[in-house]
Amino acid sequence: MPDWRSDRIGAAHRGENPTVLARLPQSFAVIGDVQWLPGYCVLLTDDPTVSRLSELPKPARQEYLESVERLAEAVEVCCAAMDPAFLRVNIEILGNADPYLHTHIFPRYSWEPVELRRRPVWLYPEANWHHANTALGPQHDPLRAALTEGLKRHI
Repeated sequence: MPDWRSDRIGAAHRGENPTVLARLPQSFAVIGDVQWLPGYCVLLTDDPTVSRLSELPKPARQEYLESVERLAEAVEVCCAAMDPAFLRVNIEILGNADPYLHTHIFPRYSWEPVELRRRPVWLYPEANWHHANTALGPQHDPLRAALTEGLKRHI
């Protein structure tokens, strides 16, 4: 059986993607596979054939962007409540590695190294994306629950 990571959107539709927090218009809100910035989330399009925001018809595009805002607000509220060092969220639509439309929501904190805090998270060492200590796991269940609750309040 293929790993759910090879088809994140299909797995979300089938209820097999364990990172899904909520179904939102035009999308799925998911918690990131790694949590070295606690609260990192991604909004996945619900249509794997959509590779760019501009491919969505205007009403669907507006719904997707409203879903980005909902997820970003949930991350902001949750992370601010859990860590007084929370500063803000960064929102990025890149599409360079995965071919489908998705949006990264990165919480940023004052405890980050000063030389990286004001820069894009992609400048962190590559190892951060693969470190066992920060991989999503049961230790993140309270964070996951808080994010899910935050999304429910705004749905």
